[in-house]
Parts: sequence; structure tokens; C-alpha cells
Amino acid sequence: MQGVNADSHSARGIDRRTGPPTALPGRLAVPAGILAAVVGAFAYVGTVDPNEPGHYPVCPLLRYAGVYCPGCGGLRSAHAFVHGDFLTALQDNAMAVAAYAGFAVLWTVWVARAVRGRPLRIDLGPVHLWSLGALILVFTVVRNLPFGGWLHP
Repeated sequence: MQGVNADSHSARGIDRRTGPPTALPGRLAVPAGILAAVVGAFAYVGTVDPNEPGHYPVCPLLRYAGVYCPGCGGLRSAHAFVHGDFLTALQDNAMAVAAYAGFAVLWTVWVARAVRGRPLRIDLGPVHLWSLGALILVFTVVRNLPFGGWLHP
């Protein structure tokens, strides 16, 4: 019996690192599931108004320390976004609106790569991660300073 080598796999179109090619519905299953979860979450927040007390828990950092965290106003921002009030969404949490846009771009790239049969690769190095952390930290600090009142939810 003859052993299977890399040449016979490549002749059949199978890459040993990724396995056999999968059908398009299989490649789109995970992005579709993620999109369904995000749409469901936005639908819920769009239906259950976070501006009315009692529907969602209060931010513990804001309640006990009086400091706005980077996520404060995120639910109100999502609610306004769902209802097409983009200016209010930006005023409630500008960082969240940037995250919505970032998710939309990343998801679109993911689907385009899946259609072509290529995996999504996100190679964030330490510089990218530290920069993102610094941006979130600056946003948090500025929104809690007197001159950063325009960033309050």
C-alpha cells in the first residue's frame, strides 16, 4: 500500500493545513450566526428602551464612584442607532458607534473572505493592542474631565 504524501493531497485540491474545502453554506455558517446574535441583541435593545429606568442594571462604576466607564451610554447609543438617530447615538457613546462601524467592516471582510474560501486572519500585534487600550483609556479619562462633558452619555 502506498503512503499518502503532500503531493497527492495537493493534486486533489486538499491543503493539509486547512483540510478539505467546505461548501459555501458551511463557510458562511459562523458569520451568519454571529450576525444573527448581533441583530438579535440590537433588536432587543431597540425594543426595550434603556432610557426608561428598571429595564437594565446601572453601571456600578457610575453608581458607586461617579465615574463614566468606556461603556456608559452604550445601550442608549445602541437604542438610538437602531432607531436611526445617529447624532444621539454619537452623543451617548461615540466609542460604541465607532465599534459598530468597526464590526460592520470586519464582518463584511469576513464574509467576503469566506465566499472566496479564505480564512479571516486578524494579526494584531502588541502595538495595535496597546494603541487600542490607550485610545479607550484616553476616551474614558477625557469623558470624566470637566472639558469632556460633550462625551457624557
